[in-house]
Amino acid sequence: MPSAKVSARRPETPDRKQYHIEVREGDVARTVILPGDPQRVEKISSRWESVRKIGTHRQFVTHTGTYKGASLSACSTGIGGPGTAIVIEELANVGARDFIRVGSCATLKKEIEIGDLIISTGAVRLEGTSKQYIRPEYPAMPSYEVLLALVEAAEGLGARYHLGISASTDSFYLGQSRPGFGGYEQSWTTGLIEELQRANVTNFEMEAATLFTLANIYGFRAGAVCAVYANRVRDEFAVKGEDAAIDCGNEAAKILAEMDTEKGSKGKRFWSRAVTR
Repeated sequence: MPSAKVSARRPETPDRKQYHIEVREGDVARTVILPGDPQRVEKISSRWESVRKIGTHRQFVTHTGTYKGASLSACSTGIGGPGTAIVIEELANVGARDFIRVGSCATLKKEIEIGDLIISTGAVRLEGTSKQYIRPEYPAMPSYEVLLALVEAAEGLGARYHLGISASTDSFYLGQSRPGFGGYEQSWTTGLIEELQRANVTNFEMEAATLFTLANIYGFRAGAVCAVYANRVRDEFAVKGEDAAIDCGNEAAKILAEMDTEKGSKGKRFWSRAVTR
């Protein structure tokens, strides 16, 4: 019997899995935590009460389980906007609707310490992926409910955290005002940090703008929390704060589920303090 025709517009594997992430409908929860690093998926799910390892393909690792009674998944995006967009598209195809990025970043503010957390209140779209979807004037903003859940999670954990605008780039080196090989630089890269500081931008990272833009276009909810690995003002770097970011993401997913339950019990579409009264 000839195999079923697969559309080039929406490619799938022969067993109806999403082409890149190799998951199918029923494999993932509505809420998904998105680390960049595939190895971070294991660290995220190690905190859960139950875990199913769903898929491993290329840079995309997916686990599904429960955390404090909340159903959730984790799926790695790899670095940058293109992988992030693939993951959002394919997870959405199989039922995911809420996305929480858990990553790392570099702060542009002197007073923020290595290992602190930064929760994004918006993103400067310095990457190119989101521009394939909508004109550059379109805002990249998180869902207020996910933002509130992340803040509540950080508070509950006693974590040092900050709120601020992120700048998402395509290049870790010149795109974030680092010199390339042999000291290669350009005039538009050497002054980037000062330009963003004047606009009160808090940190560099590489995925939030794509995540926020696509989530808003499709009517999904999204947010992002990053551990600070670098302070570009003080020229300091250390891998620190990953555990705090992971805990914040997991707790935020649980809090978001609680918000939804409270809204449902009161017949409300949007969460506010009034829902709890």
